[in-house]
Amino acid sequence: MDFNMKKLASDAGIFFTRAVQFTEEKFGQAEKTELDAHFENLLARADSTKNWTERILRQTEVLLQPNPSARVEEFLYEKLDRKVPSRVTNGELLAQYMAEAASELGPGTPYGKTLIKVSEAEKRLGAAERDFIHTASLSFLTPLRNFLEGDWKTISKERRLLQNRRLDLDACKARLKKAKAAEAKATTVPDFQETRPRNYILSASASALWNDEVDKAEQELRVAQTEFDRQAEVTRLLLEGISSTHVNHLRCLHEFVKSQTTYYAQCYRHMLDLQKQLGRFPGTFVGTTEPASPPLSSTSPTTTAATMPVAPTGAGLAPPEETALCLEEVAPPASGTRKARVLYDYEAADSSELALLADELITVYSLPGMDPDWLIGERGNKKGKVPVTYLELLS
Repeated sequence: MDFNMKKLASDAGIFFTRAVQFTEEKFGQAEKTELDAHFENLLARADSTKNWTERILRQTEVLLQPNPSARVEEFLYEKLDRKVPSRVTNGELLAQYMAEAASELGPGTPYGKTLIKVSEAEKRLGAAERDFIHTASLSFLTPLRNFLEGDWKTISKERRLLQNRRLDLDACKARLKKAKAAEAKATTVPDFQETRPRNYILSASASALWNDEVDKAEQELRVAQTEFDRQAEVTRLLLEGISSTHVNHLRCLHEFVKSQTTYYAQCYRHMLDLQKQLGRFPGTFVGTTEPASPPLSSTSPTTTAATMPVAPTGAGLAPPEETALCLEEVAPPASGTRKARVLYDYEAADSSELALLADELITVYSLPGMDPDWLIGERGNKKGKVPVTYLELLS
């Protein structure tokens, strides 16, 4: 019990000394040990990294989950170390409503058929959004959160310890300075005509006491300087590790961009397919009770072309066979052809289009009067129209 009381009294004394030193520094009544410029730059960069990481983390959470109540709920589950329950995305909920509406309003009507098609697309969009949120959380949010809750807490702890060591060092410097000033005053030679002999003894005794005090203060200063230098080196190493943190966050940022690119590419592909399917239902848009022709989506484009009769060409539209023939007869320009890499798989809607496989290389070029959203693509002896949005043009 005595030992604990002594330790408590010692800690209280150290705390009081640091508080006095800190207060005097604030009022300009005490000198302060300044850190070197490189160390100050490391501190400023670490603070800036922490502040911007917090902002990026919070805003990314808003991007992935705009609902603040849902974010609070997920935060509480994480703090309680419990699994976050699966949440239905807005796209999946909309798909559910559309499917129920189609079932009630009549799945055989043009409106009901369209609702079913759109609900299927919205469901795929919702699933893509769920995958994107999961991937972004693991590859981007988790590393940022680990830095704030792990590395930064360690850095902050060591910085506070360094601040305490600096206060102890400056307090020892002030104590030594006062002891030397008192020793110099005590060792001043008195005037023999105005000083009694008894004062010589008192002066010599005081000089010896202050000499011991100076020796003790110097010893404490050496110990404080050693502890400060050691703590400064530990803190410096942690602050220099911020560069590795930047490299790690850069890699995570690339992963986030990759997952976001994949997500939006999937959304674009799903909506493009939906638009093509809706375009094959002319009766849906004119309000007829029965579609003018069987839905092409029920069969593949190849099967449809083989089984359905070809419409007369009197309206000025050539059948698929003639369209393909015309494309085969078109010669590529002497200059202006380019190589292109296919970004996503593409299923040809008819024989005038060229089916594509992701990551394959094809030759593309444009013809006068063509739609700017399409190009002519060649792969071996096959030729057909290809959408520009599915290609990455190479130099």
